[in-house]
Amino acid sequence: RSEVNNPNRELRVWNLELSDAGIYTCNYGSHKVQTSLHVFKWTISLDGHFLQNEVPELTLMHNSPHPLPDLSITLFNSNNNIVIPEKQNKAHQKYILNLKKLEIKDSGTWMCHIHSESPLINHNISFVVKVLGFQNPDLERKYATVDSTVILPWHLNFQKIKWKEGFTGHLNWKQQESENTHDLLDFNITAQGEQQVTKKSSHFLFEIPESTVEVKLPKVHFNHSGQYQCQLTYKGRKTQSKMELVVMKVSANPVGPLSRGDNVTLICQVSNVLPPNAHLRWERVNGTQNDIKNSKQNEVKLEVNISAAGLWSCHLIEDNDRKISIHYHVEEVPVWTSYVVTGATVGGSVLVFALVCLCIISGISWQRRRQRAKRMAQARQYLLENKTCQCQQ
Repeated sequence: RSEVNNPNRELRVWNLELSDAGIYTCNYGSHKVQTSLHVFKWTISLDGHFLQNEVPELTLMHNSPHPLPDLSITLFNSNNNIVIPEKQNKAHQKYILNLKKLEIKDSGTWMCHIHSESPLINHNISFVVKVLGFQNPDLERKYATVDSTVILPWHLNFQKIKWKEGFTGHLNWKQQESENTHDLLDFNITAQGEQQVTKKSSHFLFEIPESTVEVKLPKVHFNHSGQYQCQLTYKGRKTQSKMELVVMKVSANPVGPLSRGDNVTLICQVSNVLPPNAHLRWERVNGTQNDIKNSKQNEVKLEVNISAAGLWSCHLIEDNDRKISIHYHVEEVPVWTSYVVTGATVGGSVLVFALVCLCIISGISWQRRRQRAKRMAQARQYLLENKTCQCQQ
């Protein structure tokens, strides 16, 4: 593992080991030169390939001629910022550094700077850190209205960091307030970057363009709400990213045009409990301040009782930003329709009255006919009795 370059009096050693440390002496004639060799061994756990939120462990081992130097270690991340270890242990010839959980932005080339005052040592060791994960927030929330189209994307960073190891992924969905999980998609990314996809559901559309996993809902239903989770697995270790879908719908009770003097209740409802910084709002378009009503915290349904027709809007507002809106047009019954209804009502009343009168007159006439027939029958009976008496005489 070594050779001597005679013209330059150089000693070259390959594949250094910790045991190679020591004092090396060069004798040339009457000249004698000594130099000390310090050997460092730097290792990073998991071979520098991490999943999001994993904690790396860095180990520095060194061997030096006695006395051993007192080393200070400074870490610089890929952005050249100093990284303070969460924990650092120092033992004989060994330093162990535990860092905080890694984020995908930590991917890149890091540097370890080793320094000692006596003997004077300034040495840099560079190493590569790759963090596989999602470029989405930890828990992203998506809002959608009923019958709209929504896309739920998970942005992976494996191409950006040039990840050369194979890994698998799984996508599932759990409805709000349900313990049952529905499998939607399995996918596999090979070491060459090739994609293999296995769909588990026919009710959803899936796409994996470039390094993005997408779930597309062409026509959102209210029961499509819930939590969608994408999970990556690498060598038995897992990381996941969740996305919550909140669906909003509106309705009216009763349904139909609003008659003059009547009321209607407009209902705006969301599928999930909103965060503290979000709320629902009903308002009449081009209306007044009195036509605005806001929901209270943790309310999933907002009702407003109205007597004025027009265009009403329900907004889902988060941090004073309107995320989604649904418009509901309350129609007023036309005037001519009111007249027709009123006329029909009056006409119906007159008709009913006429029928009642006709029934009364018919009843009276029938009663009179019955009485007349009764009197005639009595008269016939009387005449018959008189005839009988005359014959007997």
